Amino acid sequence: MSEFNYVSKEAFEQMRTDLQRMKSVDRPAASRAIAEAREKGDLKENAEYDAAKEAQGLLEAKIQQMESVIANARIIDAKDIDTSRVSLLSKVTITNIATKKSVTYQLVGEKEADIKAGKISVTSPIGKGLFGKQVGEEAEVVAPNGKLKFKVDSITA
Repeated sequence: MSEFNYVSKEAFEQMRTDLQRMKSVDRPAASRAIAEAREKGDLKENAEYDAAKEAQGLLEAKIQQMESVIANARIIDAKDIDTSRVSLLSKVTITNIATKKSVTYQLVGEKEADIKAGKISVTSPIGKGLFGKQVGEEAEVVAPNGKLKFKVDSITA
């Protein structure tokens, strides 16, 4: 994985906290579950043991993936954002030309995307369509339900 993961400082700290929890709390718990299941007899027919081993394998994969994401993370500071164009971490207010509805999104990295919080990934269809646009420009977005047109109303940090 050679691509950088651009994240805010808050998201980076959250990822580090999650990784630490997985290593110091979840990993020992998985080991205890395996040990308890092992004590229950024949491992060939012990479904609890198999489930505990599978859970441990999934946890180790998550830890490895999180370590990779953190290793390739690049922290972006909101105060360094150029508000002349839509970019990572900028907040952009757009109007759907067809419905005349306005909405404000913050463009974030994939790991931080949360549509309920108004954060969309720069790699999402809307994020890709808006990236690099200036106030007043229109963005045409190819979404699963067809083409959508948005007008960029404002860009803030």
